[in-house]
Amino acid sequence: MSADLVRWGFIGAGYVASRAMGPAVHEASGAVLQAVASRDPARSAALEPVRVHTAYEDLLDDPDIDAVYISLRNGQHLEWVQRALQAGRHVLCEKPLALDAGQAWAMFATAQACQRLLVEAVWMRWHPRFQRMMEVVRSGSLGPLTEITSAFTFTGTEMDGNYRLDPTQGGGALLDVGCYQTHTWLALMGHGPDHPVDLHLTDVTAHEGPTGVDLTTSVVGVLSTPGRPRPVTGRQISSFALPAEQHLEVRGAHAVMTSGEGETFTNWKAPSSLHVGHTEERFAPVDPFQSMVESVSARIGGSHDIHHDRVPAADSLRTAELLDQIRAASQA
Repeated sequence: MSADLVRWGFIGAGYVASRAMGPAVHEASGAVLQAVASRDPARSAALEPVRVHTAYEDLLDDPDIDAVYISLRNGQHLEWVQRALQAGRHVLCEKPLALDAGQAWAMFATAQACQRLLVEAVWMRWHPRFQRMMEVVRSGSLGPLTEITSAFTFTGTEMDGNYRLDPTQGGGALLDVGCYQTHTWLALMGHGPDHPVDLHLTDVTAHEGPTGVDLTTSVVGVLSTPGRPRPVTGRQISSFALPAEQHLEVRGAHAVMTSGEGETFTNWKAPSSLHVGHTEERFAPVDPFQSMVESVSARIGGSHDIHHDRVPAADSLRTAELLDQIRAASQA
């Protein structure tokens, strides 16, 4: 690895890689876009890497690659995460990391065996507003938490070939956008080895579409940790069939915090706000993709700053387990 730069290789050059991650790497300190491999060499070249590879395997064989960003269909993550790790590369993989908890555990076992970093690209967790939400909860100013309610819904997935409607590729609303909300539960509850978050489901409703994936899943459950004085009600709704909405409300015994202006889970280069009690806090436009690239690059470079570890492996593993639990309940 270069003494100053982490050399990134992209496997996949789709919408997120082209629109957000490519520009983020170019703008980031401590990083360079060394290579891209995709099914379309012209699209790969449009990201302006140092070089283009025509096959994923060729990118993994490239000795000038330190880290790989994977933005393939969900069903392809397991294979290419493990192959990249086994090739000696650190990996940043798009959310959802895995189709189920078994796959997630297998990926992190490979990362440990290969002594390489694996991070799930839940980029919202690098947004200053989200970091502020966690800070407010930790401060105790809301009082003991009583309820976390969220929604992430949109339409427009009905076009032919959309992997979100393909059950073999990890389609479905719960996996696609429920992962954001489940990560939010864990982050706000302070999940960790000493404070594992448990979920007791009280109501799960799923509406299946013609292709066999859930178009809408609504969840109500009770979240608890060993050190928390009272359980917290968790509510979330994920949908490809309801009008577009992104919302988060966190209730405490003393005050309520809600997301305001700007998309709650996918705010990118746009103003945003947060309401804490009767106070509004505003946030300037930022690029959380760039922040993510810089943080992960810093960790690859040897930084042990806790602020660079925005998505701990324990959170990705527990998120996958909770999504499995919800899915099983919806199918019971």
